[in-house]
Amino acid sequence: MHTQLYIDGQWVEGASKVAVHDPSDNSVIAEVSLASDAQCEAAIAAADAAAESWAKTAPRYRSEILRKAFEIMTGEIEAIATLISRENGKAMPDARGEAAYAAEFFRWFAEETVRTPGDFRKSPSGDKRILVTHQPIGLSILITPWNFPAGMATRKIGPAVAAGCTMILKPATETPLTAMYIVDVMERAGLPKGVLNLVLPEKTGPAISKMLHDPRVKNLSFTGSTEVGRVLLKEAADKVIRCSMELGGNAQVVVHDDADLAVTIPQLLLAKMRNGGAACTSANRIFVQRGISEAFINEMTKSMSSFVMGRGTDATTTLGASVSMKERNKIAQIVDESVAAGAKVKVGGVKPEGDGAFYPATVLIVDKDNPILLHEIFGPVAPIIIFDTDEEGIKLANDTEFGLISYVFSSNLTRALRTAEAMESGMVAINKGVISDPAAPFGGVKQSGLGREGGFDGIHEFLQTKYIGVEI
Repeated sequence: MHTQLYIDGQWVEGASKVAVHDPSDNSVIAEVSLASDAQCEAAIAAADAAAESWAKTAPRYRSEILRKAFEIMTGEIEAIATLISRENGKAMPDARGEAAYAAEFFRWFAEETVRTPGDFRKSPSGDKRILVTHQPIGLSILITPWNFPAGMATRKIGPAVAAGCTMILKPATETPLTAMYIVDVMERAGLPKGVLNLVLPEKTGPAISKMLHDPRVKNLSFTGSTEVGRVLLKEAADKVIRCSMELGGNAQVVVHDDADLAVTIPQLLLAKMRNGGAACTSANRIFVQRGISEAFINEMTKSMSSFVMGRGTDATTTLGASVSMKERNKIAQIVDESVAAGAKVKVGGVKPEGDGAFYPATVLIVDKDNPILLHEIFGPVAPIIIFDTDEEGIKLANDTEFGLISYVFSSNLTRALRTAEAMESGMVAINKGVISDPAAPFGGVKQSGLGREGGFDGIHEFLQTKYIGVEI
């Protein structure tokens, strides 16, 4: 298990160290290196030095590296999942799912590497040929969050490698070990030195700001909160750095009164409880039509009551710890404020005693103006709001500044599609709890971000379009 920085193809000790904790008991797993300003500069220099030669490599060569990385990861799923669970806290079924999902980004972009289309045609005036091609945008900063430390890393590294960009990865301080494992996989897959570098700055904000003001840096790919995203966009504007921003979500669920509960409840549990609710796609606001509300609440409460809280690596655990006591306490505070404002607790809602960063699966019945609806909860809390007409449900669902993903449940496909088209979000799931897929474009609208990751769009976040007019 690597605990060092990775700069110019070498694992190097940092200027200082920080402890990584197992959130289930707050024990120290490892101490990892933190980078000085000079080491952050060295990472930029290494990526810049490698940029020209890497951009000129054959697409098939880059493709084979990604394919090899996929094969390595799929052969080591259990080891990766265990590491994810230990530093993140999530239950092993979630961790295994993330590890497999993360590997798939390498396979998808291995295939996309050799299939980036261009264009060649006669101009309408007939005086020239229009040639359109795509070239690597250049040195890219990749910033990833703690909730999916493997998946968010490969979702950025994969297309950057495919496009021919060099990069600097800055993982979350809470979960750096998984990112270090992924970098080691890329090294074993044959990635040349300097192409991928990893740093954990001693002072994150100032270090990232300095990077974004370095003329060698051309691109930023960030996954994290909207608040931090706004700050980074302002920083990037000074040098007009292109940005791909996957930001916060406050996902709405619309359950129509013709929904089949035998389908809806299991799928909604996936949408709500994946990663213990710590996902930007987590079902945060569940709007249920009155005609089905009583049966829905009973079934949802019963299902949420069945989750077994415990250490993520324990075989019986279905709900692991939050990533830290700080994050757990945020969840508890949001619930307490909601209850004080009139929410009715159906199950859960009480912060456990002890050292672990645990919070129980919780179901709340809330009014339409309850303050919990303004928060991205990032925990195992399901607020339910009852509505009457389809129009009211859609209006309530869209009453948020966020627009990442929506969920719609109905047995009538026409009704479901009508609601889906009215949702103000970049993605909509119909009768499904999880639709994230390496082959599909992932991203939001409104305050949920800019750009797309995955799918055919993902590689273009690391390419720039060039038009060449050819005299004929």
